[in-house]
Amino acid sequence: MALRVVQWTTGNVGKRAVRAVASHPDLELVGCYAWSPDKVGADVGELCGLDDALGVTATNDVEALLALKPDCVVYTPMWPDTDELVRILSAGANVVSTAAFINGRGLGVGRDRIAEACAAGGSTMFGTGISPGFIDLLGIATASICDRIDKITINEASDTTLYDSPDTERPAGFGRPIDDPELPGMAAAGTAVFGEAVAMVADAIGVELDDIVCEAEYAQTTEDVVMDSWTIPAGHVAGVAASWQGKVGDRTVVELNVRWKKGATLEPNWAIEEGHVIQVDGMPTVRVKVDYLPPPDFQATTFADFMVIGMVMTAMPAVNAIPYVVAAPPGIVTYTDLPLPLPRGWVPRG
Repeated sequence: MALRVVQWTTGNVGKRAVRAVASHPDLELVGCYAWSPDKVGADVGELCGLDDALGVTATNDVEALLALKPDCVVYTPMWPDTDELVRILSAGANVVSTAAFINGRGLGVGRDRIAEACAAGGSTMFGTGISPGFIDLLGIATASICDRIDKITINEASDTTLYDSPDTERPAGFGRPIDDPELPGMAAAGTAVFGEAVAMVADAIGVELDDIVCEAEYAQTTEDVVMDSWTIPAGHVAGVAASWQGKVGDRTVVELNVRWKKGATLEPNWAIEEGHVIQVDGMPTVRVKVDYLPPPDFQATTFADFMVIGMVMTAMPAVNAIPYVVAAPPGIVTYTDLPLPLPRGWVPRG
């Protein structure tokens, strides 16, 4: 029997999750939570830009959705809401999430509440995405050919000028005056989920860390950076870098770095290598460069069209994990607890 799935929100990532669930023979979309009142009552297929209606109506009635007894909820808000997750998990629904969650250590007491909800509902909580998430799994797999691992480093770098999402970038410090007294520490707070990923990678290679620390850098723009929904004035932060380091004594064993910049007028003018670069230092030392390209038949006329690639990449690790999370024992799990989620069902027929 197909696994019964509820989609939680229909933003950019949620839309791609809906498409994937609706087209997969082993999954059945039975409900959808709509955060925006104007989406309530609409067919989910129409909300997600599908040619045909799906016969599933979006609702903000949480109790009605949980009464459907879904096997799994695909949870794709921008940020996790502990109260929501506790309510879902306590009702017995498993959760796969793309909302800044790997193991929950960054949530403090919120993690304890989620773990207790899993125990109460006999449910499982799993968080992933592209980065952190899939890219860390790829780093772990890369290290599996080594008989000595000195350090695992994963670098993410991007010019995000055309990525117009102030709600996700302001918490990390973007748009703040470069001398703002509140700026120090914002990168760590805004990228805390990468610290969770450091812990997961360390667990995968059997290392007990003494500490996880974050070192941050900021760069200002010398001219206004004008985007569709907001502007970063000259003298304000248009570059954020965070280095999350898992340490054993004074030695860094796992390092996850992110470096994002906006515009061509950065000071200092960071040089970046777009995409992800994984390096495992050891025997042998292995370096992997990961690029993300559209297929030959991809039709795109705007940057928004190209952004679809990123949304697909973010949604699919969660969707592919659904059967493994449903089969997992109750509790918070990461990639280190699950079998390798296999991408079954995506080869076109004919």
